[in-house]
Amino acid sequence: MAFNLTWVSVILCCVFASLAGVSNVSNDYLPLWSKIPSQFSDYSVENGKYIINPWNYLERMGMYKILLYKTAKYFEKFAPRNEQNILWGLPLQHGWQYHTGRLADPTQKTDCGLDSGDHLCISVDSWWADFNYYLSAIPFLAAVDSGIMGILSDNVLLLPPPKDQMNFCYNVSSCHSSFPEVMRMWNEFYQHVKSPSASFDDLLKYLWDAHVSSMEVAHRNFHSRLKYYSKQEADFQRSWALFVDYLAPSLFPTTFIRVCEFHKGLPPRILITADRAPFISDFTDFQNIVLLALKFLHKMHKYTALLSSGWESNKDGPSIGNPITCVGDLDGVPGFAWLWHDPAPAIAAF
Repeated sequence: MAFNLTWVSVILCCVFASLAGVSNVSNDYLPLWSKIPSQFSDYSVENGKYIINPWNYLERMGMYKILLYKTAKYFEKFAPRNEQNILWGLPLQHGWQYHTGRLADPTQKTDCGLDSGDHLCISVDSWWADFNYYLSAIPFLAAVDSGIMGILSDNVLLLPPPKDQMNFCYNVSSCHSSFPEVMRMWNEFYQHVKSPSASFDDLLKYLWDAHVSSMEVAHRNFHSRLKYYSKQEADFQRSWALFVDYLAPSLFPTTFIRVCEFHKGLPPRILITADRAPFISDFTDFQNIVLLALKFLHKMHKYTALLSSGWESNKDGPSIGNPITCVGDLDGVPGFAWLWHDPAPAIAAF
């Protein structure tokens, strides 16, 4: 873990050093934000329940928008205008997924999510969309259950996808039944949000704990979706999920500006077979570097896992490196100096 946390520190330092002085944030990070529901009354009502279709981009993003509005008052003590609301990371990630085509049907058997078809459709076959369900529907329904949303727990019902319905939950009671530990951790986060004595770091800890619990369940349920993608995209999915796992202990602040800054380094489209970082011509140099660094992190994770038993038995074994503070230390990290000088010697390893 210590070795991989070092590499997470390196990647984060790359991000914020490369973006030093960048202050303009594009609306592309939240596509169609003005058209997204912002209150429960924007949804249809049947039998006294708000009906939400989480397989439509606008309606799924609406859950985030309402959540941000309902929690805004609890984050006023940290900054005005909801700037320090740490729930911003969730809709920003979802907006990036939509903007880059990652919510579309990867099997190409339907026009779900395609610009030429139903561009607002979210495909149940999308690995990204299914992971995001556990980071949208469950946090939203847990917020309803916690009382933070101001409505009764049984007043919301989510619509199921056209298949694989057993992989998801659709109201507070079914989420408690299917994913009790995940619901418990999101509820715990919201209870701390409501606490006047909670510090910013306290809230980050509980948020990341809940986030990781959602991802752990999604990992188990949706690994089979990787077969629908190119090897390059599937490798990126694995690397991204691993990076987020290691990002959690650092308590990365998932505020609006910090997440927008980080997203500047993410791939602007789905990766194809011909893509080979750092030589992807329609990516920025920064996006190429971040993609390559994430892949390297995944390689090191597998390598250290294989060697861990040997290191544990050899108390005088090799050093796994000193902590990294920021960019000034990067040249001292074995195998990383090429990111700043000549990447060619390292490419063969990938």
